[in-house]
Amino acid sequence: MLDQKNTQTIQTIISDILDRIGVSYSLEAQEGSDVTWFVARTDDSALLIGEGGKNLIALNYLIRRLAEKKLKEEFQFVLDINDYHKKRIEEVKDLARMHAQRVRYFKKDIEMRPMNSYERRIVHTVLQEYPDIETESVGAGLERRVVIKPLI
Repeated sequence: MLDQKNTQTIQTIISDILDRIGVSYSLEAQEGSDVTWFVARTDDSALLIGEGGKNLIALNYLIRRLAEKKLKEEFQFVLDINDYHKKRIEEVKDLARMHAQRVRYFKKDIEMRPMNSYERRIVHTVLQEYPDIETESVGAGLERRVVIKPLI
């Protein structure tokens, strides 16, 4: 978790970027179990999130690199816009559980749609609680996906 000074520095970096983009927003820091969330509330969420969250991923990357350069250290934090990330995480978890139930019932592999590494890690983590299935990432690059398999 971040101390107060580092939290303030990262908030300043986020504010500088959002000000330069020209959006109106409110920003707050929230402590999670293992990561600090910076949640921006704005009416310009479509611009900041982008199609499939691509702009938000790019913003997170940019902010993380700027913070590492300024603070000379790596920290775990996430910029979220109008709770998009949190909702997306829950969608991925629900989808993984639904596919796991289908794998259990039909006893056949299910290949999920391509996902980024963060989403794939969520699927692997959530499905560890199912002792009768296993998960594997297959493919390369933008086509990398999780395959859910029954343990027979």
